[in-house]
Amino acid sequence: MSAGRGTVEGVFDVDWMGLLTREVLRERTAALVAESCAWAVGMSDQPHFLRSGGRVVATGQTVGERAALGLPLSGDEDGRLDLADARPGTFQDALNAVDGTGTVQADRFDAEVLHPFVLETCLAAAERGRRTRPADWAELADDVGEDEADLGNVVSAAGWEAPLRIDAEHLVMAALGATPLIEVEAEGLPLSLVRAAEAATRAAAVPPSPEPGDEALTGALFLADAALRNAGLTLPVPEPQAGRLLEALLREGLEAAEVRAVLAHLPVTAATAAKVVALVEAAEPD
Repeated sequence: MSAGRGTVEGVFDVDWMGLLTREVLRERTAALVAESCAWAVGMSDQPHFLRSGGRVVATGQTVGERAALGLPLSGDEDGRLDLADARPGTFQDALNAVDGTGTVQADRFDAEVLHPFVLETCLAAAERGRRTRPADWAELADDVGEDEADLGNVVSAAGWEAPLRIDAEHLVMAALGATPLIEVEAEGLPLSLVRAAEAATRAAAVPPSPEPGDEALTGALFLADAALRNAGLTLPVPEPQAGRLLEALLREGLEAAEVRAVLAHLPVTAATAAKVVALVEAAEPD
């Protein structure tokens, strides 16, 4: 039996958890769109770059100035094919542009918004599945060879995140892709201010340090170090990559308590550590 599969009235074999993750994602669509708008705030004020002859060059304009003039934000050498048909000045066009380092904005959006949001969604769906269909959840966890109590490991092993990220991207593009960037930023400004205030509050919170010399901690730190190396995260890990960090730690087999314990010993900002703790707590049963 494949991961996440059960029966409907004993006849139809369906991927019930895959369907549940999509159901939870649909329920959270408004939150996803709101987070996307908040992420976009400030893009208009950034200097505009194009890739020319393999080099990233500044055009001397801001992203907002080009958008206001109806000029494309992405160039022939930039971006991703799935975003290439964007109307100039729209959110989709902005996602297909590059920043000063040559990074496509859509790749940043994936890492900083879609990946952590989808992970949160999968964890929320897993908690609901465990609560509402305990027997099916236990069977699913057994299928993937994980402890049914460890939601993160089951989510990682079952592979629901990758297809759900595609669904999430489609939802964002359907809602915002053709919208002018300036309108997306205006919509996201209130939540952006809230997020900034939350970040300032979290920055003051430092996770408690575990006792040194603990053998279990030593093993957890070894796994955490491997997770950081394999995930390709920016060091020290910034807050927007907190979701990716948690995903990497869970993938290496760390449990929730171990994640909390190692954070104080990893190259992460205080805001990142606090965000990871918040994500872990959000996924735990009440």
